[in-house]
Amino acid sequence: MSIDRFILRKLSTCQEEHTRANLVRLFVIRIRRAEIAEEHETTYAVSRVH
Repeated sequence: MSIDRFILRKLSTCQEEHTRANLVRLFVIRIRRAEIAEEHETTYAVSRVH
């Protein structure tokens, strides 16, 4: 199971607010990192073509 699916599954079942807040923060960090990695890949691919 991927970490993203694990976080989403825990979010859907977690009752403790502090833990839920930490899971949301972790998920947001993972989304931001993925966006940054995607931007770098796109920039690299475009610069490689030119």
